[in-house]
Amino acid sequence: MKCPHCGFSDSKVTDSRNVGEGVRRRRQCLDCEQRFTTYERVQTTSLLIVKKGGLREEFNRDKMAGGISKACQKRPMPAGAVEKLIDDIEVDLHQLGKSEVASTEVGEIIMDRLRDFDHIAYIRFASVYREFTDIGSLKEEVDTLARVSESSNLLPGQLPLIPEDQLAHGMSKNTLRRIRRNYA
Repeated sequence: MKCPHCGFSDSKVTDSRNVGEGVRRRRQCLDCEQRFTTYERVQTTSLLIVKKGGLREEFNRDKMAGGISKACQKRPMPAGAVEKLIDDIEVDLHQLGKSEVASTEVGEIIMDRLRDFDHIAYIRFASVYREFTDIGSLKEEVDTLARVSESSNLLPGQLPLIPEDQLAHGMSKNTLRRIRRNYA
């Protein structure tokens, strides 16, 4: 490490502390004895996303965050919950240990996380990601989600996808009409 005061190339570390995602080191030059601070952080390897058509592009956190944020728009969520979800998904992608990840794999990871996070956000994301072409395929996905949520308890603060009275008797005609209107 070069001293910023005299340019000498050797220094000793007098203090080290963990800060955020890195390490702060206090150094002293072995020539002029001036002190200075350096910061070190892990540099993540670049991650390439392989699109359906074979095109490769660098992972873009903002692009992923935009899709997730749209799916979670106007949902009653605690402050910072969506940002934490995005951080967790990014960590999952880097922990795969691959330099290239298929976009379909990224989509599945996002949907798995959203399924546990918020059912409505999951359905919104899935309807775009899976490109539902008819009401039948959308209804199938909602029914699957309803069966899964029926067998497991909702997360704290998680709103039910379908009200309890409709779960017992299947979807009402009004609910189906509303779904058809929204996704037609």
